This record gives sequence, C-alpha cells and structure tokens, in this order.
Amino acid sequence: MRMKRQSPLTKRARRGFRGYPIATLMFYGPTNQQATKVAVGIVAYEGADAEPLRRWWSEEEDVRQSRTIGDAILAFIQEHAAKSVVMADRITGCPHEEGKDYPEGQVCPACPFWTNRNRWTGEPLS
Repeated sequence: MRMKRQSPLTKRARRGFRGYPIATLMFYGPTNQQATKVAVGIVAYEGADAEPLRRWWSEEEDVRQSRTIGDAILAFIQEHAAKSVVMADRITGCPHEEGKDYPEGQVCPACPFWTNRNRWTGEPLS
C-alpha cells in the first residue's frame, strides 16, 4: 500500500497553536474544486491585522499541489518566524478581488460558481 505524502504546510497546521506570530493561509479558485490562488498573511499578535500579506497564483496547476508555491510559502513563513500555521481546509471563494478585478457591489463575471454561494461552505444561499 502506498501512503499519500502529507505536505509540510499541512503538517505545520496540524500541530495547532504554538504562539504568535501566526501564518494564515486561504485558498481561492473559480470553483470549489480547483485552487488558483493562495493568500498568506502573518499575524504578529492577537488582534493584529495580517501584515505582511503575500499572494501566489497559478492557472496551470492547483496551488495546493504545487511544490514550487509550497516551497515559497514555507520560505515566507520561516522568514517571518511564524510559530503557528492556520490553514483553511477548503477553497473559500473566488480568486478575483472586488473593486480591483470587477466593479464593487457586483459578482465576479469570471467565477459564476460563487454567485449566490456561501464562500465558507460552498452551499447555495437561500
């Protein structure tokens, strides 16, 4: 039987809270199946904003499976001496930014999957 290799990021997240700073990871994609963007922020202390914040994109591969992006994220986390890692267990919405990629108050025209869906559960809104 062949074991699936667990990513170093998943291992770090499974360790739980180890203190501040905390690295937060959120995945975004055009659907709930393919992540094309990951955002990583460093929270220095309780109540602080995530700063610095860095983003990686890939249209060719799922960012959750990219060794290159995973290595870059690990380097970013180490550079900022994060003691804890918190990572979403799912894709949490469209990778495009309201007001930047499409007009404020509208839905993303490139990601119809997320129209009228809860970004945390992926379930349709009533």
